[in-house]
Amino acid sequence: MEKVIVITGASRGIGAATAYLAADKGYAVCVNYLRNQEAAKKVVDGIKKLGNKAIALSADVASETDVIALFNSVDRQLGTVTALVNNAGILEQQMRVENMDANRLQRILATNIIGSFLCAREAVKRMSTKHGGTGGAIVNVSSGASRLGSPGEYVDYAASKGAIDTMTIGLAKEVAEEGIRVNAVRPGFIDTEIHASGGEPDRIERVKEFIPMKRGGQAIEVATAILWLLSAEASYTTGSFIDITGGK
Repeated sequence: MEKVIVITGASRGIGAATAYLAADKGYAVCVNYLRNQEAAKKVVDGIKKLGNKAIALSADVASETDVIALFNSVDRQLGTVTALVNNAGILEQQMRVENMDANRLQRILATNIIGSFLCAREAVKRMSTKHGGTGGAIVNVSSGASRLGSPGEYVDYAASKGAIDTMTIGLAKEVAEEGIRVNAVRPGFIDTEIHASGGEPDRIERVKEFIPMKRGGQAIEVATAILWLLSAEASYTTGSFIDITGGK
């Protein structure tokens, strides 16, 4: 049976690095993206040049209709999913809680929490031995912010990742006897474009002196941990977390 992986938000950063590494490990890869079709196509083309199978599919993970369509398309084009990486996530401009409005909060929570739940639901329906599946693995991309809270910057984002931590623990216990493992990684200050979304592209330079290792992380360092959690080497690991935070 072919190994098939869905990686949400995989057109850049951690998602793209995970897509390349998953392909190298023998997965047929679904590169999910929201708007940046050109970036997603570049990832897919790069994987295909290496002789591996990949497709790019647009879907807003906050939309139930989009998520259902995404997994149905993967069924048709690649086969039944055996691995899911819930990587899609957003943050907005740095701001104190007292200045956040409901629309901002709804956007953050819809993508970061509801999106992860919807994708996990569709994956479980396909992977679970209870539903005739053969098992599989899910890795949720949380954040070191879930432990630190991101005061003065992204308390809403941090709270959404705290919810992902709880989801990881609960879902792992719920589906453990159905052949599905659920784990999470908690990246810290990783050198990706997400910092620009918060209004500070050079954020890592500002904070690196507060990181014990005195540097930011690279997307491939997160991807390597994700692929280990998906692999048979982690066969007795579920409901667990790997912090990739340089010691912070």
